[in-house]
Parts: sequence; C-alpha cells; structure tokens
Amino acid sequence: MRRFVLAGLVLLAGPVAAQTAHSKGTAAASITAADVAQRIGIIADDSMMGRDTPSPGLEATAKYVADQFRRFGLTPGGENGTWFQRYPISRRKLDLVRSRVVLQSGGVTDVARFDRSARFLQGTVPEHADSGPAVLLGGALTPDAVSRMPLRDRMVLFVPDFSKTVDQTAAQVSRAIRLAGPKAVVIVANVDSEPYSHRIPRDAPPRTAIDLKLLSPPVVEVGEFAVAGGLRAAHLDLSQVRASTAPVMREVPGLMLTVELRDSVLLARTAPNTVGILEGSDPKLKQEYLIYSAHMDHIGITPGLPDSINNGADDDGSGTIGVVELAGAFSRPGARPRRSIVFLTVSGEEKGLWGSRYFSEHPTVPIHQVVADLNIDMIGRNWPDTIVAIGKEHSDLGTTLERVNRAHPELGMTAIDDIWPEERFYFRSDHYNFARKGVPILFFFNGVHPDYHQVTDSPDKINSEKEARILKLLFYLGQELGNTAQRPKWKPESYREIVEDAS
Repeated sequence: MRRFVLAGLVLLAGPVAAQTAHSKGTAAASITAADVAQRIGIIADDSMMGRDTPSPGLEATAKYVADQFRRFGLTPGGENGTWFQRYPISRRKLDLVRSRVVLQSGGVTDVARFDRSARFLQGTVPEHADSGPAVLLGGALTPDAVSRMPLRDRMVLFVPDFSKTVDQTAAQVSRAIRLAGPKAVVIVANVDSEPYSHRIPRDAPPRTAIDLKLLSPPVVEVGEFAVAGGLRAAHLDLSQVRASTAPVMREVPGLMLTVELRDSVLLARTAPNTVGILEGSDPKLKQEYLIYSAHMDHIGITPGLPDSINNGADDDGSGTIGVVELAGAFSRPGARPRRSIVFLTVSGEEKGLWGSRYFSEHPTVPIHQVVADLNIDMIGRNWPDTIVAIGKEHSDLGTTLERVNRAHPELGMTAIDDIWPEERFYFRSDHYNFARKGVPILFFFNGVHPDYHQVTDSPDKINSEKEARILKLLFYLGQELGNTAQRPKWKPESYREIVEDAS
C-alpha cells in the first residue's frame, strides 16, 4: 500500500470568540474530504500492522491522535496530566492441580479438584481463598426472588437441575445470583462421574482480559459425586431441593465451603485510550461534557495470506479520524460551545469493548456530568447519502438529531433509524458502556460490507467526501447539544431496559 507522510496538519486553536452562524459554518467547512482521506491513510497504513490491542501500531496510532489534539490546543484528558489513560491487560491461566473446592461437615472433608471433578466458569480469581458457612439455593428460583435474598458476602451452594434444559430464566437466575454480591458461588452438578469427566478440561485455557479493578464473585462447578460425603454429613438431599416448586434458600448449620483458586500470570501489558478535552465557554455548563468516541484498534494480522495486514480503514479508522476532524473543527475560533467536549479514542473494542469499559468504570471526567456520547464506528463506506443513527428511539437525542438534520439540507446526508435491529448493534460497540452508566447515546454506523474484518478494508475504498458530510452533521449536532440549556433525556421505558437492567 501507498505510504503517507504527515504534513500540513497543524491547526492551532484560537482564542475564545463569540459564536455566530458564520463562525460555525467556517469551522464545519474545515472538515474536508482531503483531510479525511490523508488522515485515514496514515493510521490505516501497512506500517500500523493492523492496530491490534496491544501492539506497537496501536501505540503509534494513539500517539498520532494525541499529537493532533495537542496541535488543536486541547487539554490533556488522560491520567496524570497526559493524553492517555492506560488500562491493564493480563493473560492468565488457572493452575488446575493447585485449585480446589473444599466442603466440610460433621468431620467429613470432601475435596473437588479442578483436574478431576470441578471447573472454573467465570468471575475474578481472588488472591486468597474464599471460605465461610454455606447458604443453600435451589428450587423454583426466579430472578426477582433471588434479588430479595440476603446473599452478599455469603458462600452460595447453588443446586440447579442439570437434567432439565437450560432456558432463559435459568440464565437470568444465575446472573441474579452473581449480582447479589456473594463471596463465591459453587454450583453442584447432578451428573455422574463418567460423563462429568468429559466436562473437565485437561489443560486450563489461557484467559486474556482487562483488569477493571472490579471484583466479581468466582463461579465454579463441582460434580455432586465429589462432595457426596459432606452433603450426607450435612443431612442434605439435593434431589428434594431440585424438585421443590418454591424458591429454596436456607442456612446449612455446620457446612463450610472453601473455594481456593490458583492463577499464574503469563503476560501483563497495558493499552491506551487517548483523551483530549475542549473546555466549554460557559462558567457553569463547562462542568458538563459531551463525548465524541471511536475505537482506534483493529484486528491486527491474519497469518498465511499474501497481504496479511488488516488495515481497518473503515473499521474504525473512519471513526477515529472522525473524532480527530471534529476536534479540529470545534477548536476553530467561534466554534467552542458552552459545554465542554471530550474527544475520546479507545482501544480494545475488537477484544470486547475493553477500552470504553475501562473508561466508563474509571472516567477521567465525572460520568454523571456526561450529557451524551456520540459514538462513531464505520462511517466511510456504503450509501453516499445515508447514515444509520442507532439509539434514536431511546432518548430525545433522536428528535434533536432529526431537527439538526432538517436544518442542514446542504449536506445531502440523512440520518436514519436502525435498519438491522435483529443484529443488536446497540450492544456491540463502545457507546453501550456509556449507555449502561446512564449516558444517552447515538451510534453512527454505515453497516458492514464484504471487506469487514478482512485485509481488503483498505484506505483506497473510503468515500472520504461522504464521511466529511457525516462529520459536518455531527459537528452541528454537537453544537446543539453543547449549547442548549437542557440535558438530553432518556425515554423512561428505555432507561429501565438499558440502564436499570444493566446495573
């Protein structure tokens, strides 16, 4: 691929000036197809090696974005006065031989080992063993019934019926148990030893994840045959519990549970989010923030192909450069709105929304002061005159967008509703981590195409003229949201479904 040289991209922010229609129009006009094409060519070049998380190419991209923010006169919005928020990534592996579940009752001690009769399902591997008196859970449980049970900091012995088909209610019950805040959850599986042995991994697979500094209870499963002696000593008949037509929760006097997990760290790295802030012009409203977000990572290299580098020009070079272009436009004289704006490019989206999840849990600005997130993920392909705005129906941001769109017919760009609701894109990009925290969102997305997650998602296929018009629409939308006295409001039913359910 052709290599681009960074030149002529310096744009210094001028002094705060009064906003006029002319100054805003001039600022919007600074977003050009040529700039979009040149900048995407830089971060989606072969030299970035596909911007995997973590990788040198991702670091170079983060630095490039920070350099642009600096040139625009933004304020660093990362950690310790820098442009970056770094989050920890670790690759860990459970030591099956040294990990165990111990059940003690009436002088009987049963040990279920993870290389024979137990398996780790999910949660945080604690530094020290979790231990305490058991509380028994089973019967006809519902999520609502579980939510009213005093399970916080308890050792839960959960006995579902493995002879029944797992349905949606069962999954919701398991989630409700975890959210109730127990120390640990031990699931007892009524499966015979021979078939159960096939459930046990011969070697624990490595787990790569970010450390959110949030503890979630370890959830483990043991075969009932491995702890049968201790259960008998505690006078427990789990078949009766499973057959109960009512929810069961009861203390089991004298029954002690211990979950001891041993982990080894194979790799410890960090990855960057890049954060720049433009302070608002209003003494009061500048304490509130509008966020423009996009993910700067992609999927890296696909070995074995003649062209093995996944450039990620549309996914999400287009969104990353969109945030950069918007930062430049808002930094122009007379374009600064009353509210402050956070320009955020995150990483790890392709791994599971890592960077945005970390930022939403450890925000560098108060999350309750964020009025909206406008997320940009793939806006450089497909239809020349249409962009999908996912999330319009969940808040009055949709009405505001439609009003702004009507006011700018010269852009030749129409923002439409989600046309793929069955794909659940609302839950699949970085905006969701803000929505679950109560921040109204809009997600701008042109849909996938045959080059999605392929080495053929290259800069030459970007319609930069189309993208420039979308970004101008987003600029005018940001002006409206940055200057209006009222914050955006959720639709009550959407708030219950998205925010309250997530919490």
